[in-house]
Amino acid sequence: MYTLFFRLVFRWMDPERAHHLAFGWIRLAARIPVLRTFVAAVLAPRYKELRTEALGLRMHGPFGLAAGFDKNAVAIDGMAMLGFDHVEIGTVTGEPQPGNPRKRLFRLVGDRALINRMGFNNDGSRTVAARLASRTPVFRTVVGVNIGKTKVVPEEEAAGDYVKSAERLAPYADYLVVNVSSPNTPGLRNLQATEALRPLLSAVREAADRVVTTRRVPLLVKIAPDLADEDVDAVADLAVELGLDGIIATNTTIAREGLGLTSPPALVQETGGLSGAPLKARSLEVLRRLYARVGDRITLVGVGGIETAEDAWQRILAGATLVQGYSAFIYEGPFWSRAIHKGLAARLRQSPYATLADAVGADVRKNS
Repeated sequence: MYTLFFRLVFRWMDPERAHHLAFGWIRLAARIPVLRTFVAAVLAPRYKELRTEALGLRMHGPFGLAAGFDKNAVAIDGMAMLGFDHVEIGTVTGEPQPGNPRKRLFRLVGDRALINRMGFNNDGSRTVAARLASRTPVFRTVVGVNIGKTKVVPEEEAAGDYVKSAERLAPYADYLVVNVSSPNTPGLRNLQATEALRPLLSAVREAADRVVTTRRVPLLVKIAPDLADEDVDAVADLAVELGLDGIIATNTTIAREGLGLTSPPALVQETGGLSGAPLKARSLEVLRRLYARVGDRITLVGVGGIETAEDAWQRILAGATLVQGYSAFIYEGPFWSRAIHKGLAARLRQSPYATLADAVGADVRKNS
């Protein structure tokens, strides 16, 4: 039914408008107790064998919603209702901003991909923090908070902007993510260089520890797939050096290799970050490289091009303790998370591993 609806309606609707329409339905369903209970029972079955411990947190499973879908923390319970084991909100910036001018979101249906140049459109850290503070959770869900740089803030003042967001949001975050890898904020990716990244991550760590004294808020960094291999290694080494809790690999790409055969050339030429199926190979490659470098010392989160349970399983074997998705949700619809969980449980049962934790990085260790 969703596939038919997508082909008849969503495919021809402006992507951003379709996103807001679907998002509104999810939020509405989550507000109606009987309906949300029914939806969760159908779409979010739990598998004991998929229970996951990561970042010092317990989750129903390893599969979460990547940042970008719920930018302003308005539908956390709605996404949990659909079966996501953790929900990463954001990216949230120090100050509110409208993002880039529309049209800024494009579907490459033939390539099962998206291009976006949203530009961190969000309500700002103060408003999002207030929303999280007033939230009464309906479902037990791990909530990650992804923070980025306000566009008008100069690059040399970025650390202060991130610190502002961390101070406001860390008290409500199960984990915190420093996003330095979106291609849609000028100069942001320059912060991935270790000489810029080291003081930035240190400042955010200190800020989180200063405002949250009753627990340690796990801190992760999200990197781009476009980093050279030696830069991936440098970030991995820095993460270990600073005692970071994790790395999310990867964000969207500015590359366009392999596109254009099934998508209109005019769409392929749109600027912005490419996500979805074309990102699969490089994201997996970066993940493997990271795990070979850091092993089990920090948590790796695999994201980028995950469409099926097999994709998620391959990320786990490559070193990911957690996996995330977003773009495929647009094409697969509300039963997507259910299918991922069912398929993962089946693959684990058919594998030689007793637990998911045993499977993490198994392929990399085997080939090392």
